[in-house]
Amino acid sequence: MSAYEVIARQIEAKGLNIDKIKDALKAQHIETPSWAYANSGTRFGTFTWPGAASNIYEKIADAAMVHKVTGLAPSIAIHIPWDKVEDYTEIKAYAEDLGISIGAVNPNLFQEQEYRLGSLAHPDADIREQALEHIFDCIEVMKETGSKDLSLWFADGTNYAGQDDFRKRKRYFFEAFEKIYQALPDDKRMLIEYKFFEPSFYHTDLPDWGMAYSFASKLGPKAEVLVDMGHHAQGVNIEHIVSFLLDEGKLGGFHFNNRKYADDDLIVATVNPFELFSVYHELVKAEQSEDEVLQRHAKNIAYMLDQNHNIEGKIGAVIQSVINCQTAYAKALCVDQKTLEQHQQEGNVLAAHQTLMDAYETDLRPILARVRKELGRDPDPIKALKESGYEEKIANERGTADASGGGFA
Repeated sequence: MSAYEVIARQIEAKGLNIDKIKDALKAQHIETPSWAYANSGTRFGTFTWPGAASNIYEKIADAAMVHKVTGLAPSIAIHIPWDKVEDYTEIKAYAEDLGISIGAVNPNLFQEQEYRLGSLAHPDADIREQALEHIFDCIEVMKETGSKDLSLWFADGTNYAGQDDFRKRKRYFFEAFEKIYQALPDDKRMLIEYKFFEPSFYHTDLPDWGMAYSFASKLGPKAEVLVDMGHHAQGVNIEHIVSFLLDEGKLGGFHFNNRKYADDDLIVATVNPFELFSVYHELVKAEQSEDEVLQRHAKNIAYMLDQNHNIEGKIGAVIQSVINCQTAYAKALCVDQKTLEQHQQEGNVLAAHQTLMDAYETDLRPILARVRKELGRDPDPIKALKESGYEEKIANERGTADASGGGFA
């Protein structure tokens, strides 16, 4: 009996359907970010990598390679102006020719000198208008590329008590958000991201999910919350936040990464794989819910990476990230939900916990290898990348680019 057959029988012994689990895994979609393929780094410096992308066309080609070996990454998020071009329909066509599409559009509101005191919350109305116009430009980019999601993160905040007025800044944000919402076509949405500190240290204007949720709720159905795994204080229960936002119909998407201390932007699940599994467990429960509204909402979430690969190869790191998301999702799909709910209802604490851990501790590599094979991919995506010779090819063709076109948010 093969390793795949052994694991498949264990799963079906729980009353789960292995074919349905494989179908769900084949439908999984992880969006990769353009900036992950470039030489990007921290405030301390950036280490360049041979072959790292230096323009949007090279980034799209790298993203297409990731999709080619994983089968799970059919779109690439772009960052403006890092990925600015004259004709966005051209990059849309280029991506489609390579088998992928343009995903979320991310405005950049934290690098211009004018934004020293903020963007949409800046004390100067002219600066606020400049920031707003940039976002309007990004909405036009969405229309040209076919993007559905406007991903909004702001560095706005203050460093010192008394530096500015909290309530004024809040109102500036909401006024701007209303204008953005009105400018957004009905088939698109704005995802409001939050971050509890950095680069501002006394306060940030959108520090947590509650404030992002408040804005999104007031704006309407086209506004939802984006959860970045690294944008929380130590010890925050992210899966609880995910569950709450799911139940409210306001979870719009994720920026997957991992952290040890703050916004480290490390490869997702390399520091805390159980956290990613726990998040996916909440998502799977929503996907499988008998509540059709909740189920529909869960299937409309944008799963995106937001990572900074400073000391490792870019493409391999992205592939590993996609694999880690696939693994966490697979484990979550293998939770015996009926037994878990029974133990929860009976108040059997240890049995409930062990039911969850049983799925988490199951080695699903044979299942994932079979899924990749059925998708027409190599069972080992990292090996497939190495054997393709792609990294050597781009290193020879591109050389080593300057540190540009990247960062973290």
